[in-house]
Amino acid sequence: MGALIDSSILIAAERGDLDLGKRLEEIPNEDLALSAITASELLHGVHRANSEARRTRREAYVEALLSGFPVIPFDLAAARTHARLTARILADGITLGAHDLIIAASALARGLAVITHDDRSFPRVPDLTVIRW
Repeated sequence: MGALIDSSILIAAERGDLDLGKRLEEIPNEDLALSAITASELLHGVHRANSEARRTRREAYVEALLSGFPVIPFDLAAARTHARLTARILADGITLGAHDLIIAASALARGLAVITHDDRSFPRVPDLTVIRW
């Protein structure tokens, strides 16, 4: 099973809190990708940098990630999954952030897991395989 890498992993790696290279060596046969919303979250961080030096450094990091991993679009299959998933979790009284729901739906629509550093959101998504780093 392949996986989508959540922005929490990539941000932790940028901050030096996680050795991304070492983690990636642990799963060499996995197909890894980023969702389009994860790409947006990372690019948003570039634009929010509080100095030109930080912006330049962050932009180089993000662009390396975007060139190193395929980016999965939010397509019709993911939209259908998102609609079902959102209705289900709301009926169950679960609230999740919009971005996390899009990432989860993108993963579920393609039979992928989500690799995350976040213990709050993704584990509450029904039927989603979550890998915690």
